[in-house]
Amino acid sequence: MVCGAYIMKTIPIAKPFLGKEELEAVKRVMKSGILAHGPEVEAFEKEFAEYIGVKYAVAVANGTAALDLALKAIGVKEGDEVITTPFTFIATANAILFQRAKPVFADIDPKTYNLDQNEVLEKITNKTKAIIVVHLYGQPADMKAFKEIAEDHKLYLIEDSAQAHGAEFMGQKTGSFGDVAIFSFYPTKNMTTGEGGMVTTNNKEIADRVKLLRNHGQSEKYLHVELGWNLRMTSIAAAIGRAQLRKLDKFNEIRRRNAELLTRRLSRIRGITPPYVDPRVKHVFHQYVVRIEDDFPLSRDELQKLLREKGIGTAIHYPRPIFQQPLYKRLGYKQDICPNAIDASKRVLSLPVHPLVEPSDIEYIINSIQEIISLA
Repeated sequence: MVCGAYIMKTIPIAKPFLGKEELEAVKRVMKSGILAHGPEVEAFEKEFAEYIGVKYAVAVANGTAALDLALKAIGVKEGDEVITTPFTFIATANAILFQRAKPVFADIDPKTYNLDQNEVLEKITNKTKAIIVVHLYGQPADMKAFKEIAEDHKLYLIEDSAQAHGAEFMGQKTGSFGDVAIFSFYPTKNMTTGEGGMVTTNNKEIADRVKLLRNHGQSEKYLHVELGWNLRMTSIAAAIGRAQLRKLDKFNEIRRRNAELLTRRLSRIRGITPPYVDPRVKHVFHQYVVRIEDDFPLSRDELQKLLREKGIGTAIHYPRPIFQQPLYKRLGYKQDICPNAIDASKRVLSLPVHPLVEPSDIEYIINSIQEIISLA
């Protein structure tokens, strides 16, 4: 390095927080020789179920597999309709397509970015089988309203909690409200196993069916009662997950602290709207998402570019609603439905709040935005 060279500060948008506990857990599994599904996975399932407050948790290979198996377990099939949000990662809707069923998109609440229950009510038909509610960015959706809708219309209620580990609605953890719920443990999530997923439920039949389908449809060794897949979680992933689960509440506390610091400072900047937090929820800020308004001096994309030049990682979650993806265009979805989702996709910008972000990083982010504005 050249003496006196300037080193730019870098703050990634996401980074897994792994320590000696995870390393020791992996060593323990390696020494045991049981690398595939085994006692480590079963222990993780038990601990995760207890943490969420449900009877059953079934570990699988990833969050997409969890969604697919959850839908199969409740019997979604060709000709069924499943209502969900267009403003999330595409896996939520694709899992419906895997069943040869039809995703039906309802618009979002422009404040929380979660599904709008009134929009969902308008989409229900005699073909509707289920509702998939996504707890987007770590903020729980209005589960009181959605449970009432599902019960009134005799629909299955599925929670996509891939971004909401440890989040709560009215004191109850996400993943414990619906007939079935799913979690993802991808490296950017609030807790990780590298790759991995979990299905949670209080229904033994659903849990047993997910277990059957994740393991080649085996009811017992070499007895295959139906078509299944190899979607098991490895013991190494489960060991990492067990260590991460013990740290999850601390991780989430740091995320909330960082979010509060950012909101306090950003609230003074014209044209940037910090995330709204429903007073009934415990938000876990998988993402800290601001909204760039018309009176901000730069476009959202211009701000992102200038922050990147200052070493500040950002992301757009999500740059287009699912129905505007090429796959869904080919499937015939109209491109002007769900105007709130379309508007949000043009305005949202995620800023770093993960547990490795320090208060000094928050200060740097704020100062950088103010400097960018002053030069605009």
